[in-house]
Amino acid sequence: MNIIFAGTPDFSIPTLKALIASDHNVCAVYTQPDRPAGRGRKVQQSPIKQFALEQSIPVEQPLNFKTQESLDTLTAYKADVMIVVAYGIILPETVLSTPRFGCINIHASLLPHWRGAAPIQRAILSGDNETGVTLMQMDKGLDTGDMLAKVTCPIMPQDTSSTLHNKLSILGSDTLINLLVDIENGNAQPTPQPTSEVSYAHKLSKQEAMVNWNKPAADVQRAIQGYNPWPVAHTLIHGKPLRIWQATITAEAANDKPGQIKIQGSQLFVACSDYHIEVIELQPANKRRMAASDYLAAHQINELVLG
Repeated sequence: MNIIFAGTPDFSIPTLKALIASDHNVCAVYTQPDRPAGRGRKVQQSPIKQFALEQSIPVEQPLNFKTQESLDTLTAYKADVMIVVAYGIILPETVLSTPRFGCINIHASLLPHWRGAAPIQRAILSGDNETGVTLMQMDKGLDTGDMLAKVTCPIMPQDTSSTLHNKLSILGSDTLINLLVDIENGNAQPTPQPTSEVSYAHKLSKQEAMVNWNKPAADVQRAIQGYNPWPVAHTLIHGKPLRIWQATITAEAANDKPGQIKIQGSQLFVACSDYHIEVIELQPANKRRMAASDYLAAHQINELVLG
């Protein structure tokens, strides 16, 4: 089949790689326009654009699909199907109906759970035991299309959003290659999503990643893992931000005030509402990530309460 691929972040790359390695032809890649990023605000290409150019695949970057020119360009590719993975641009119905078999989205959740922008993070933050990928026929709603394939993936106790992201991106690409055979042969079986089990994965914000030490240690631990790698769980020490990248729950009950630091040798513990957590890796303001033991060796810390 003649396939258009639409994606933007790293999560999309394994699927594009799998399509290139398949018997199908990737005739074009659509990705978001180049934008300023980083401290220097330099204009950067998306990870998908960089990869597509390395593979000599034509790249299209419309701001949206409201112009006739953008629609004419899309139509000219004569695609059998468009595969959409974390593209980040809403597709109007004119686009959804342009390819012969429409547009298929790989969504990183078990729909209808966690529709929306941050399904991986919300699954971890909510303490879900499993997640997965759902391949769906896109319609005009927000992740509401009929399901074409669904595969589960356990969420392990040590999983962060980063590690789970990597697992699901590979799982989605493998599932898609198998699904394309059924689509091409007319054997795909769309299944409507149940309306009684819908939940939404709202976009993340930096503000919500501030650690609330008054919560149980399990909730704090999920926040540290769920906000890794962005926006990163953080607290205040001496009035300055302190990012927490990795921690573990201890079996020691916390009788101290929530947020109270306790230092034992080269180990850094913080009290939650029920138990202590041990901070394993952290990042002071304007510094690199480091082990908590290295931080303690370089900083004189008196007993204090994190903000």
